[in-house]
Amino acid sequence: MTFREFASENIVLLDGAMGTMLEAAGLQAGELPETWNMTHPDVVCGIHKAYFDAGSNVVNTNTFGANPLKFGSDELENVIRSAIENADRARAMSTNVSTKFISLDIGPLGKLLRPFGDLDFEDAYNAFAAVVKLGKKYGADLITVETMNDSLETKAALLAVKENSDLPVIVTNAYGADGKLISGATPEVMVAMLEGMGADYIGANCSLGPKALMPVMDRIVAAASVPVVLKPNAGLPESVMGKSVYNVSPSDFAMDILTSIQRGVRIVGGCCGTTPEYIAAVAKILKGAHPCEVLRKNDTVITSFCRAHKFDGTLTMIGENINPTGKKRMKQAVREGDIDYIVSVAADEEQNGADALDINVGVPDIDEAEFLHKLVSALQYSTPLPLVIDTSDSRAMERALRSYNGKAMINSVNGKRSSMESIFPLQKKYGGVVIALTLDENGIPASAKERVQIAKHILSVAEEYGIDKKDIVFDPLAMTVSADKN
Repeated sequence: MTFREFASENIVLLDGAMGTMLEAAGLQAGELPETWNMTHPDVVCGIHKAYFDAGSNVVNTNTFGANPLKFGSDELENVIRSAIENADRARAMSTNVSTKFISLDIGPLGKLLRPFGDLDFEDAYNAFAAVVKLGKKYGADLITVETMNDSLETKAALLAVKENSDLPVIVTNAYGADGKLISGATPEVMVAMLEGMGADYIGANCSLGPKALMPVMDRIVAAASVPVVLKPNAGLPESVMGKSVYNVSPSDFAMDILTSIQRGVRIVGGCCGTTPEYIAAVAKILKGAHPCEVLRKNDTVITSFCRAHKFDGTLTMIGENINPTGKKRMKQAVREGDIDYIVSVAADEEQNGADALDINVGVPDIDEAEFLHKLVSALQYSTPLPLVIDTSDSRAMERALRSYNGKAMINSVNGKRSSMESIFPLQKKYGGVVIALTLDENGIPASAKERVQIAKHILSVAEEYGIDKKDIVFDPLAMTVSADKN
């Protein structure tokens, strides 16, 4: 049975903390936990076995901090190979008869991405890709991207997983007490972006205990159309005689986890402070429990890095002043690369009540792909508004979408085969909501009936690419099609 098959039918029980267990076994401050895969393989294997024996269906490899920024190429390969071997040996040794899987664990890189730090998006992507390739090479069953508190780094990691493997992927973020990531993203922003990019399972881990994370989990369950994951800490740590002691007991932890299952979460485990005792308590209380149905949400949502906008039937105001067509001063700004001026126009659009900003830099004799990329990078951190990427240049479109921090709107696709072949693969890879124009090779049809037929054709082709109809917005004359087609 594959992990996807198992997760579709069952509540999935993950493992607990690796770091907590390694510290108890003697890991010293400043020592890289991942090196224990080679220096103390029996200890790591024993930890995995303890979690399997306690009831875990999945253990995460001891690779949370394994990446090319910390390890050389050969050492990184040795770390990941040894980590998977240790987990696989534990699986074979476990006396528990439950179904068992091994997940390649991927954590943050430990450096901030631009503009808040000096790490480039593509460098982050390449670092994650190196880890993903090794995880697949040595036989991981799935991949877990966890404890991410920056939405853009989360995107780089997920993109690396999707482009370099076909393994199922869990993505969990570390939300603060305010219900946001450090970078400002809300649960709704993360669900929209991650679902759009094809994450199989979405949720939260670390940072807080299960009760404190419940409001975040309720919001994720309300927004997500995929199974939701919760892997909280054992509460908050308190210093007792120089040691960190967490303030939620295994029994209380298990009760809170059961509550989360009853409220729609389907995949659960523990993070900092949890041990096999916690997982055993959860396994015991979940006996006989049944997973809630994953409800499909039909919300059409675009986001910036911090704000989600839902198309809910009310008028959506899209600011269109960042477009050189018929605007002499904007055309001059684009030609001269005057990003400061364009940012000031964006600020005016926001002040005037825009819900999103249409970004078009289609001026002859400029490198549209390069300038659009620079402008999108600048705008997405100077305004909280989602952006509409407006270009007929597929190279420029891909460059802008790739590092866009959120789920963008795409302007546009139409019924021409060349248009759909150009846009739909980009939308499928990077996520987004596309504006669909009901015209084809013969232009704009005169009758509403013909427009509806084109709209149905667009929906049919989009489905072939695996694009959900909720991520297609039609021009007004065909708007009813997206609602009527089942």
